[in-house]
Amino acid sequence: MTWQLTSLTLYGRRPGQVRTLDFEPGALNIITGDSLTGKTSLWTIVDYCMASNDYPVSAGVVRDHVAVFAIQITSGDRRLFIARPSPLKGITPASTKLCLVQQQLGDAPLAREEMRFTFALDAARGQLADFCGIDRTVRLPSTRGNTMSPSIRQVLFFCAQGQNEIANPEQLFHSQGRDHHTQAIRDVLPYFLGAVDPEQAALRARLRRLRADLRDHERELARQEAATPAPGQARALVREAIEVSLLPQRSVDDLTGEEALRLLTEAVRAPLPGGAEIPTGTDDPFQHLEQQRSELRSAYHQARARLTALKQALRERGDFLTHAIDQHERLASLNLLRIGNETSTDRCPVCGNEVTDANETISALRADLEHLDADVVFVNDDTAQLQSLITQVEEEQRELRQALSANNEEREVLEAGARAIARFHDSALRAASVTGRISLFLETTGRLAVAPRIPDRREVLRAGIQALEDLLSDDVQADRLNSSLSLINRKISTKARALRLEHSEAPVRLDLRQLSVVADTSAGPVPLNEMGGGENWLGYHLAVLLSLHEWFTEHDRPVPRLLVLDQPSQVYFPADYRNAGLEPERESDRIALLRAYQVIADTINGLGGALQVIVMEHADLEQEVFSSAVIQRWRQGQGALVPTDWTRA
Repeated sequence: MTWQLTSLTLYGRRPGQVRTLDFEPGALNIITGDSLTGKTSLWTIVDYCMASNDYPVSAGVVRDHVAVFAIQITSGDRRLFIARPSPLKGITPASTKLCLVQQQLGDAPLAREEMRFTFALDAARGQLADFCGIDRTVRLPSTRGNTMSPSIRQVLFFCAQGQNEIANPEQLFHSQGRDHHTQAIRDVLPYFLGAVDPEQAALRARLRRLRADLRDHERELARQEAATPAPGQARALVREAIEVSLLPQRSVDDLTGEEALRLLTEAVRAPLPGGAEIPTGTDDPFQHLEQQRSELRSAYHQARARLTALKQALRERGDFLTHAIDQHERLASLNLLRIGNETSTDRCPVCGNEVTDANETISALRADLEHLDADVVFVNDDTAQLQSLITQVEEEQRELRQALSANNEEREVLEAGARAIARFHDSALRAASVTGRISLFLETTGRLAVAPRIPDRREVLRAGIQALEDLLSDDVQADRLNSSLSLINRKISTKARALRLEHSEAPVRLDLRQLSVVADTSAGPVPLNEMGGGENWLGYHLAVLLSLHEWFTEHDRPVPRLLVLDQPSQVYFPADYRNAGLEPERESDRIALLRAYQVIADTINGLGGALQVIVMEHADLEQEVFSSAVIQRWRQGQGALVPTDWTRA
């Protein structure tokens, strides 16, 4: 259960001025009275105490004579006292500090001297959201280009209907027409309905962790790959070891990485040759690498030339195909050359009349068209083959570039070794130099290369990420939302029929795109602003808000169990109802108004007191459903929100 309003307290500008209104939880509370008695200010005071940015209390008696506004809200066995100072007289900015105090059930509002205004607006909103049960870790997608968390300010869209809202055919929800509220309502309603996965925050946190794990794992794999000795570097060191007789003669071109590491390890352990000279064989490693480099470069240039020629051929075929198809389509669209055995060559292909000496011309035209068709088919087939060849040559180029890179690396290592060895005259010293370089290689890059390899978990991580993204996708949320709305629409239709509204015999639905009620009639959809009459507008507002609160309560959603309505009877009174009676003049209007209050009472009773409805009214009906719910009457100077003695000079 989330909160209901227990009391509203005003603290006057003079010492000792305190006015408290108590409200009955889980019941219909009606405050009826004359105009200008402060009824409308009740909701704006609650709104102000809910950490609004502005000062919504209208100018007049309330502003002039109240120094501090306070409310008590109760949720189960918890109670919260909230107070906020009014701006100083003549200064419009709202106070940015609030007093929030946790209380026990039965505790009275604080005395003014006990209050400490220490909560900034953002901190107060966080406390109020927590008291309401709103999960502030949830991130909601916003069409404004970012994400947001649901807040206490947003939940109030569904908790009130102002005097200019309750029968407004253009606006269904509280403050819908202000700033960006229309889009905000669309963004947050799925969360408050329960269409957003309740584990969404945990799932999103897990998704962030998996994405971070994947990034870290890819970096580890990249480091491992970088640490793996290039085949060229390892082979070059093996060549040097053979040169200085640390290893026996052998071919090194086909060495694997593991074989190269094994041979280098043997070379380090081999005894240094005493006075041995560099072998004078015909297998000069520099000459071999230069020859290999020349062959690779020649092959690469040939591949590049072939690729250029193939791409040029592909472009030429594309140009030919474009012109050929264009020419064929022009002839075909005119239907000038009908090719068929039944067509006589003695007749004109255009008009069909007999002609003389035309056989050769017509036959030539037909032959040209047949050749054109055949050429198009041939070029289409040839184009596919060209594209396949281009792909093959591009792959061949890539492999040649890799081979050239490895060859270049081998040459650089041999040259570095040659420069180092040239400094030594004795073969043993040269061998020692090579041994030292091999040892350094094995202790660094080589040692890392032979370490246990990190298992590649990228596919597992990606699969986990994809599964979470599917769970958090808009499609899943849309299905949940549509299911919720379908059930809520049944409630709206039931209440619309109980209120005997027009179009209630047709399916009625809440349209989130338009933020309106739509009746799907046989003649087509009828939105609220196309339905006639204030009684329909009022009735559908009540049907939607009561149905939503039924849903919120039944599904334990984090929405206050509070609905505040300002003068629903206005549609049954004349425009100058300040001077009108206390009941509608027409009997049909009086019955319709009673029906509205009966639907409100039935909804509250059906929820077992889990919903509180507060109504500020001009009307004052004698029937039990109304009169038994009246908690305040402010008429003929007897009673008002601000006591009359506060206003005396």
